Amino acid sequence: MSNPSSKPRWQSLDSDLARISRVEYANAHVARPMLAPGIAFAFIALAGLTAAVVFGRADGGLIVVAAAGFGAYMAINIGANDVANNMGPAVGANALTMTGAIVIAAIAESAGALLAGGDVVSTISKGIIDPASVHDSTVFIWAMMAALISSAMWVNLATWVGAPVSTTHSVVGGVMGAGIAAAGLSAVSWTTMSAIAASWIISPVLGGIIAAGFLALINAKIQYQDDKIAAARRWVPILVAVMAGAFTTYLAVKGLNKLVKVELEVALLFGLATGFLTWLVTVPWVHRRSEGLENRTKSLKTLFGLPLIISATFLSFAHGANDVANAVGPLAAIVHTAQFGDFAAQVAIPTWVMVIGALGISFGLFLFGPKLIRMVGSQITKLNPMRAFCVALSAAITVILASWLGLPVSSTHIAVGAVFGVGFYREWHAERRRKNANHQRLPERRQAQEEKKRRKLVRRSHFMTIVAAWIITVPATAVLSAAIFWTLTAFL
Repeated sequence: MSNPSSKPRWQSLDSDLARISRVEYANAHVARPMLAPGIAFAFIALAGLTAAVVFGRADGGLIVVAAAGFGAYMAINIGANDVANNMGPAVGANALTMTGAIVIAAIAESAGALLAGGDVVSTISKGIIDPASVHDSTVFIWAMMAALISSAMWVNLATWVGAPVSTTHSVVGGVMGAGIAAAGLSAVSWTTMSAIAASWIISPVLGGIIAAGFLALINAKIQYQDDKIAAARRWVPILVAVMAGAFTTYLAVKGLNKLVKVELEVALLFGLATGFLTWLVTVPWVHRRSEGLENRTKSLKTLFGLPLIISATFLSFAHGANDVANAVGPLAAIVHTAQFGDFAAQVAIPTWVMVIGALGISFGLFLFGPKLIRMVGSQITKLNPMRAFCVALSAAITVILASWLGLPVSSTHIAVGAVFGVGFYREWHAERRRKNANHQRLPERRQAQEEKKRRKLVRRSHFMTIVAAWIITVPATAVLSAAIFWTLTAFL
């Protein structure tokens, strides 16, 4: 016969086990947010250890170890912030899952950096600071260290706030501030800085106009046609051919400098040839893909999904090839100066430095990238595959136009400006359609239309936050860099 007194003991044990389970669940819930920073710190420490192994006990070894750690920190922030501009539209349009976008971007960014990244980099960010104005190599090292730290901190802050900013502009501001602190205002090339400041307006406006223009073309030639499928069979191959030609030219001009030097005119010829071949291939593909589709706008989205994924991959490859070198420029400058005791306008990028940049971007993307990907892809304005396709195509064409005109532009500003352009075009187009509609509606329908009219298709709070972050990026990083430089030189 069972002992009645055992029942309360079992109930007490069950209660204790339940409490232990709740404690373990609470600990796991609290520890989860610390996992990503912990992995990031481990990678930063590994980068410093790599530098220590490479340099050993050579003079300046400790400085290089610290710089490698901050370089890894910078690369992580690039992955968290900058890559969202390439993959955000594809995720927002549901052409890619978040996991798929992160995997593709990590592979493409790393491949671009390691295979096609520049073998030399401007240590003074495209001529902002005159090297002759800095006479002491130690001062130069501290200036580059301040630029590296300040730009990384600013991009980290922007990611936390939820604002995609230009990594290149952050480095530019950091170098300018440290240069002024080290050698005075006369050390800065204000002509170059004026051109960079002009790009704050040129980049997003050009990107927005071109993206809106392509969306207007798609609406007029495909979406609003009576037979949408027939129109798509005629126009989608042309649009995909334009995309292929634009990305061929884009990669030749901006992404393959290490492998081969190509003039813009030659790149355009390659682009035309690639576009024609793509059109020949795409025509039968679109016909097969469109068989059995219903004559409605939703059916058209399936025709733009694959081209959108391909374009996002190319954008990530070109970004890795072009922007990673800019990001690790200060680190490469510190390594060169510590190793050879002098400094120059351009230095070679050691392989291990480029590996830190490439892997750091991948880690940053995996650990912190989803926040900005969601911001660019869905929180600024609603995107579908057609609108996202216009954003990606605009990014490539705008860079080509800027290279032809000799204008310094930011890929971040272009991509986000294109998203804004698509959203504002939708607002303008919706307002135009409302005005042209029949005004003789029932009171309930009029009220619904007024409510719809008050709803904006571009979230103004995100628009103002991002624009404000763009405007203050260079001044903020310059001030922060100058303060860090004075601190380093005062206490070290």
